[in-house]
Amino acid sequence: MNRYERFILVDDSEADNVFHEIMIRRSGFTGELRVFESGADALAFLQADPLTLRTCLFLDINMPQMNGFEFARLAAPLLRHRPQVVVMMLTSSDAASDKALAAEQPLIRGFLTKPLTVDLVRELQQAG
Repeated sequence: MNRYERFILVDDSEADNVFHEIMIRRSGFTGELRVFESGADALAFLQADPLTLRTCLFLDINMPQMNGFEFARLAAPLLRHRPQVVVMMLTSSDAASDKALAAEQPLIRGFLTKPLTVDLVRELQQAG
């Protein structure tokens, strides 16, 4: 059984989103896939969604208006008791300071450096 029923991409880069959508689909994933180019839009979706699907949310750090860390802080009360929603940073940053800041945020369960690959998606689907 696949671990996730839905993937959500939160990244202001349309090119990265298209590429990551392709990698997720090439991994064999046939479930729900949502893309948001702003943290505010993703947050609004999560507030309206029943949050019952096993979901992996990939979150970029560097976005205008609301960066990934701000999103994680604002989403934490909503997702705190929702273990079926896993938030992972997916960023071009490999800065130790960003990794440390992500590790301090209880909502963020992983730190991945772009680009997402088919093998990584498959690995995430089979984990846990």
